[in-house]
Amino acid sequence: MMIKKFLFAFILISIGFSAQGQYITELPGTDYKYRTLHMADDYAGKVVCTLVKRKPVSKDGPAILYVHGYNDYFFQRALGDSAATHGYNFYALDLRKYGRSILPDQDAFFAKNLSEYFADLDTAIAIIKAEGNRDIVLMAHSTGGLITPLYLQSKGNKLPVSALILNSPFLDMNMSWFMEEVVIPVISFIGNYFPNLEVEGKGISQYAHSLLKRIHGEWEYNENWKKTTGHPKKAGWIHAIHKGHQTIQKGLNLTCPILVMSSDKSIPETKIWNELYHTSDIVLDVKDIQKYGKMLGSRVTCKQIHNGKHDLILSNEPARKETYQVIFSWLKQQSGK
Repeated sequence: MMIKKFLFAFILISIGFSAQGQYITELPGTDYKYRTLHMADDYAGKVVCTLVKRKPVSKDGPAILYVHGYNDYFFQRALGDSAATHGYNFYALDLRKYGRSILPDQDAFFAKNLSEYFADLDTAIAIIKAEGNRDIVLMAHSTGGLITPLYLQSKGNKLPVSALILNSPFLDMNMSWFMEEVVIPVISFIGNYFPNLEVEGKGISQYAHSLLKRIHGEWEYNENWKKTTGHPKKAGWIHAIHKGHQTIQKGLNLTCPILVMSSDKSIPETKIWNELYHTSDIVLDVKDIQKYGKMLGSRVTCKQIHNGKHDLILSNEPARKETYQVIFSWLKQQSGK
């Protein structure tokens, strides 16, 4: 047992030393750097993930690790700055085939199984611990909020983080009964055998319009990494999501404290712009989030944010402020401070 502990500690220290000097400054004048992590090849070839790091505020943490959603990447530096203000070292992970991790000619966002991302999370968490952080809170949005509970469930009683915060997690499809109960299971079955079959086009882009400063929103980001018109979906990806949803909806038994957040309302997204898109979740059904969020473990706190968007961090200012207040008040309660 002592030998195993020594070897594990040696590995963490080695990772830490290899990480030093390998971070690249994201933008001059900012507190953010990133490091490309080379992972084992998958069925399509070379894959990498990318760890983004804000200038640390302490040597030993605590730390927050943020994981993005589908058709997404980390660009919400205000979140990292807020974490630092509250005493947390901040990291974010661009998963394989997302954002900074998309390689030339790679099928962006594609996965056959959500467990493909577990190695990315393992590697990021090992580095964060090797850099001296004594305690890690895992935070995730949308599809990241589906991946991360499944990742923690795979760890059994040996959770690598102390808490989980979910921002509008993708715990169910937001479709009609017929689509969810008939069509999606059929596509999922097909996707197990023909994963590259394209089954859905790019879709409606009003959510992106509600975010982008050049259209109706407040934000600027890389539209090659967070595509305005979406991205075609394949049957293999539907299969991965469907299997993940089935597991979640049977209930998990996570033992760490979990905060599940959503907007207080959802409305359908249409091709016609509606000002209500600024104050609603137009991607997921918040009732599903609240219903299945309660099934993740025994220590779940559910909160709804008044007038929140799908990504609560990108909501209009009043909802953003409420989101941050909920997050850091809850974290303070968990730490007993």
